Formats: sequence, C-alpha cells, structure tokens
Amino acid sequence: MPAEIGGLNSFMPLVVAAELDLPVVDADGMGRAFPELQMFTPFIYRDQYAPSCVSDENGVREVVLQADTPKELENHYRAICVNQGCMSGVCLTPIPAEEVCRVTVKYSMSRAWRLGQAVMEARVNHRHPVDTIMEHENAVLLIAGKIVDVQRRITGGFTRGHVDVEGFGEHDGHLLHVEFQNEYLIATMQTGGKTSEVKACVPNLIMMVDTDTGEPVNTDEVRYGLRVSVLSAASAPQIRTPEALKVVSPQAFGYNHVEYVERTDYVEYGSVVQT
Repeated sequence: MPAEIGGLNSFMPLVVAAELDLPVVDADGMGRAFPELQMFTPFIYRDQYAPSCVSDENGVREVVLQADTPKELENHYRAICVNQGCMSGVCLTPIPAEEVCRVTVKYSMSRAWRLGQAVMEARVNHRHPVDTIMEHENAVLLIAGKIVDVQRRITGGFTRGHVDVEGFGEHDGHLLHVEFQNEYLIATMQTGGKTSEVKACVPNLIMMVDTDTGEPVNTDEVRYGLRVSVLSAASAPQIRTPEALKVVSPQAFGYNHVEYVERTDYVEYGSVVQT
C-alpha cells in the first residue's frame, strides 16, 4: 500500500508487489500527497510508529525500532535522505487490516486510474481535459493562464518556493500566487493589484495541470511560460478531522494567518475491480 497517492510513491508498491508476487491494497494513507511522514493517516490515529526502515539505491539501510512521535521519525529519516542524495525508499511499520480499513483512504488507486482514464478518453473524444478533471473531482477552476514567475529551492530535503500564474481570457487581470513544499499548499489571488485573497489551502487539494493536455504539472516541473490551469478540490474526510488538522492544516505548515475552510463535496469512488 502506498503512503500517498501522488507521484512516484503511488507506483512503488506496484513494483514491489510485482517482484514479490504479492497483492496491492487499493488504498493509501493521505488521499493526496503530503511532504512529511506525520501526515500519514495511520500515524495520525495511532501511537506506534516503528519498526520501519530506510534504504538508498545501493542497499545502504537503517532500521528504526523505536520512535516516540512520527515527527521524530520524519526528522530522522529526512536527514538520512539528504545524506543519501535526496533519494531514499522507506518502508513503514506494519498496519493491521482492520486499521487499514478504518483510517486509510480506500480505493485511491482505483480513483487515480479512473481519473487518468477519463482524461485519455476526453482527448480521444476531443473534449477539454480540464473540464473532465473538474467533473471527476468536483473541482473548482481557480485560474487559467501562463506561468510568469517561479522561485524554487531545495532546503532540508524539501523543494520549496512559489509559482505565479497570470490569467488570460475570462481570468485576465488576475494573478494567482501558489506556494509549495513538495506539494502545493496555499493559493492566493490578486485582482487588479489589490490585496490578495486566499482561494485554496491545505488539506484541500490544489492541482496544477497543463491547460491543453490535462497532464499534471508538479512543483519540480513548473517553468516560465507554461500554460496551466489551477484547480481546487475537497480532500478525503480522513484528513479533515480535528486530529488530522493538527498536522495538515495551514498552521502546520507555518501559515498562521490562513484560516482553513472545509470543503465537504468530496466524491467517493469504488474499486475498478468490483465494477
């Protein structure tokens, strides 16, 4: 089971399962991507975080037998990851089946498959892929425009920075400022040079995609001149509880001035195997 349903991490269980001839659990521990281990839903709702291990591509590995908090485990593994060239694999503590069913986001791998399939079908049928994504995820379009500024740096094992998107068409005169730490965290809109207004924030999803193709544009791929659409959608209920908000709210990322507004229009999807 992947810790998150985002980027490379969502594929690694498929690779491992194929090599070991094991089944893959259609679920994940975030319902999206987050940058730190304490944001993994089983760690939010339990008090056992070990044993676990970390390894680099050469098999240099370390095993943790005791961790008092998931943040402690995150900090320890992050330092190791930096020393390993910012590319490490982590295997977290075993989780009972009952707990997986209770606290993880179920059918998230099926959800990702359905979304990708919908986008590919939209291209074949000459339908706008961004509209398809909005329908599938019940998402709101924040802006469609061109990237006019990117600031990106790697600090402490994280990719941090911001990207500015200048709107065109119906969004002409609008500028969306999106800040990120591996994932997009806060989106603020400026209209006509006036004071910025927060349009979306964690744990709600902020998604940036290529306007023409619907392909995702991750934080390490943003570049000047790219035509993108930025969308916002509700997050899974498991990461919107009071317990979860302690570690995934804007305040958890240092945005003490940002108030999280819950979105409850999350769309549930079942297994592609069952259907």
